[in-house]
Amino acid sequence: MLTLALILFPIVAALVVLAMNGESAKRLAFGAALIELALAAYAFIRFVPNAQSQFGFDYPWLASGGIRFSAGIDGISLLLVVLTGLLVPLIILSAFRQKYDRTSAFYALILFMQAALMGVFTARDAFLFYLFFEAALIPVYFLAAMWGGENRIPVTFKFFVYTIFGSLFMLLGIIYLYYQTGSMVAGPPVAGAPAISAAHSSAIADFYALNLSPTVQSWLFWAFFIAFAIKMPVFPFHTWQPDTYVESPTPATMLLAGIMLKMGVYGVIRLVLPIVPAGVDVWGTTAMVLAIIGIVYGSVIAIRQRDMKRLIAYSSFAHVGLMAAGVFSQTANGLQGALVQMLAHGINVVGLFFIAEIIFSRTNSRMLDQLGGITRTTPRLTVYFMIILLGSVALPLTNGFVGEFLLLSGVFSYNNWLGAVAGLTIILGAVYMLRMYQKSMFGATSARTEGFADVSGSESWVLIPLVFMVFWIGMYPNSFLKMTEPAVTNLLQYITG
Repeated sequence: MLTLALILFPIVAALVVLAMNGESAKRLAFGAALIELALAAYAFIRFVPNAQSQFGFDYPWLASGGIRFSAGIDGISLLLVVLTGLLVPLIILSAFRQKYDRTSAFYALILFMQAALMGVFTARDAFLFYLFFEAALIPVYFLAAMWGGENRIPVTFKFFVYTIFGSLFMLLGIIYLYYQTGSMVAGPPVAGAPAISAAHSSAIADFYALNLSPTVQSWLFWAFFIAFAIKMPVFPFHTWQPDTYVESPTPATMLLAGIMLKMGVYGVIRLVLPIVPAGVDVWGTTAMVLAIIGIVYGSVIAIRQRDMKRLIAYSSFAHVGLMAAGVFSQTANGLQGALVQMLAHGINVVGLFFIAEIIFSRTNSRMLDQLGGITRTTPRLTVYFMIILLGSVALPLTNGFVGEFLLLSGVFSYNNWLGAVAGLTIILGAVYMLRMYQKSMFGATSARTEGFADVSGSESWVLIPLVFMVFWIGMYPNSFLKMTEPAVTNLLQYITG
C-alpha cells in the first residue's frame, strides 16, 4: 500500500493546491512534497535487498481483459523512487524565488508530474506503465508552454510530437505482447462456433515469460527502443531536447533533466532487455554505437556553447548516452552503474540548472562571455558550484565517479574499442564543465557581475542537500548498490536465459 500512497498522495495534494491561491499554494505544495519525500525515505529504509517487488498493490482494472492496476517497488525502481521523492521538494523550493502567474496551477502541475513519475517507476502492468509514461508528458508540456520563454510554443509542440510519436510504437508493441499471453482453446463442438480465447495478461512479468521468435523480437526491439530513445534522448532522436530545456522555466527543466529522461533508461532496463533479449543481441550494438556517438557529439557541442543552460542541456545529453551504452552492455556492472548514475545525474543536473538560474536572476544573462569574477563576492556559491561540478565530472569520492566507473567497466567488457570511445566522456566532460566554471566564476568582473550577491538562505537549503548527496553516494556507494544488486542479478537471468 505504500506504493499506492506514493502515487495517489501527490494527485490529491495537487487537487487541493489548485483550490489555493498565491503563497498558500506554494507552501502547501512544498509541504506535500516533503511528505512524499518521507514516504520515499521510508520505502528506502524498510526495503529488503532481494529480487522481489515490495510495498505493492494489485487491483482489477479491466478484469475481463487481464489488465490490472498493479505496482510495487523492487531494486530496479527503488533508487528512482528515492530520486523523485528527493528532487521534487527541492525543485518546488527553488521556484519560491520567482513569481509565476497562476501560482496554484504551476505547483499543482509539478505534483501531478511527480505522481506520474512514481507510477512509471513502480508499474507492474504494461498498460499501466504506458498510461503513466504518457501522463508524465502532460504536466511538463503545460509547464513549458505556459511559463516558458519567447519560443516556447513551437519548441514545446516539437517536444510533444516527438514523444507522442515514439510512444505509439511502444503501445503497438505492448498490444502485440498482450495478445501473445493467451492461447486459443477449442470451442464447443458446434459447427461454426468460434474458438474461445483464454485470458490474456498485460503483467510485465508475464511478458518476460513469452517465447518469441528472433524475428519478432527484432521488430519489438525497435518499437520499444524508439520510444525510450526519444525520451532519454539518444542520438539522433535528441533534437527536441536542447531547445526544450532552454525555453522551459527552470523548474520544468529540472523535472525534464533530473527525472523525466530517466524514464527512457528505466524503460530499456525494465522492458527491452528481459522481453526481447534476442532483439538486443541483434541490435544492441547498434543502439550502443548511437549512444556513444551521442556522448562525443553532445560533449563537443557543449564545449562550444556560450549559454550556460544550453551547455548543461548538452552535457545531460552526453551523460545519458553513457547510461544507455552501459545498459546495452548487458552486464551487472553496466546495469548497476546505470541505476546509480541515474540517481547521481539527477542530483548533479538539478544543482547545475539551479546555479545557472541563480546567476541569471542576478545578472539577467546566462552568456559566459558576459560573466566573470563572481567568485570574488560569493564564497558559498563558489563552494556549492565546485562540489556539484566535480560530481558531474566524476571526481573520485563524488557521486558521479561510482556510476561512470561501473558504466565504463560494463562497456569495456562488451567491446574494448567502444569502451575507449565512451571513456572520452571523462576528458570532454571535464573540459566543458571546467570551462563553464572558469568563465562564469573567475576572471575580471563584468558590468553584470559587479556586486554579485552570494546565495541566500532559501537557495542554500536547495543546494546543501544536493551537496550532501554528492558525498554520500561517492563515499558510501554500497548503501545504494546493495539495494539494486539482487534485482539486477535476477534480471540478467532473463537476458541470458
